[in-house]
Amino acid sequence: MSTEVLIVGAGPTGLFAVFQCGMLNMRSHVVDSLPYVGGQCMALYPEKPIYDIPAFSKIDGASLIENLRTQAEPFQPVFHLDQTLHKMESMGDDGFIATTTKGTKIKARAILIAGGAGAYVPNRPALADLAFYEGKGIHYSVTSKEVFRHKKATVVGGGDSALDWAIALSDVASDVTLVHRRLGFTAAPATVTKLHELVQQNKIRLEAPAQITAVHGDEQSVRSVTIKASSIEKTVCTDHLLFFLGSVSSLGPIASWGLELEGARIKVDPGTQQTSRRGIFAIGDIVVYPNKLKLILCGFSEAAMAAHAIHGFLYPDTVLVHKHSTSIGIPAVPLT
Repeated sequence: MSTEVLIVGAGPTGLFAVFQCGMLNMRSHVVDSLPYVGGQCMALYPEKPIYDIPAFSKIDGASLIENLRTQAEPFQPVFHLDQTLHKMESMGDDGFIATTTKGTKIKARAILIAGGAGAYVPNRPALADLAFYEGKGIHYSVTSKEVFRHKKATVVGGGDSALDWAIALSDVASDVTLVHRRLGFTAAPATVTKLHELVQQNKIRLEAPAQITAVHGDEQSVRSVTIKASSIEKTVCTDHLLFFLGSVSSLGPIASWGLELEGARIKVDPGTQQTSRRGIFAIGDIVVYPNKLKLILCGFSEAAMAAHAIHGFLYPDTVLVHKHSTSIGIPAVPLT
């Protein structure tokens, strides 16, 4: 299969890049390692509010992704989900041939990397039998609060994600316990204040300083955990155990593409979003340039600039006259 633009990453910037490329009459295929579109918005905070998206005073991650996907639909993007780019071969002026971990081969004339901060892998505590219970009550992210309705939940961590979800689940779960190895937290001060209010109201049980030392259950589910505070251990019944202990990110195979890097981020020309390698562009949190801001709205702007630069790269003899969408509208017939 072939396309004009191969977009690596189906997060918000990748989805908006589909729209921007489509408005310039360029077809897109999109590859993402997750089994669904949305990137971090869906993996980490689908139900948490986002406040800095233009025209929305507040919108949750899942709704933002749904809107972006609907916006991109007229241009018929082809999604290759639950797979990553395993190999990328240059064909000179003919573009690239990319091969995914599922063996899918895609010929693309240009590549646009929109991989967020790279591939995220959650930090897992060194607990016996932890892998056995994954998928049976162990969680490293939340996609729906309804899973926890009328259930007992134990949250582990002291950062924003841990406190945010402990607070959010206190509205739906029958019992919420937050376990942290220190008395202090690294979450936003307002969040810490809210946590302590809920603790005082007996809506959240706080175990700190403490740590989980064992997980217990059966073939179907987690049933309880052992919590150790000082030298005292106690067993607490729970249906779900959520770990928010941070994560590590990696460029994965992209690191071997010969791109100029600064740490784990890709250097780009901020005017075109082109990398050090001809025909490969990058946008979003994965890129670095002077005064770069890691904001979704900045990723949207970078997607527009990259799409126009890619059009100029693919069609150097075509004069691209800028017109506002209110003038040209959306193509009535989807691209094929």
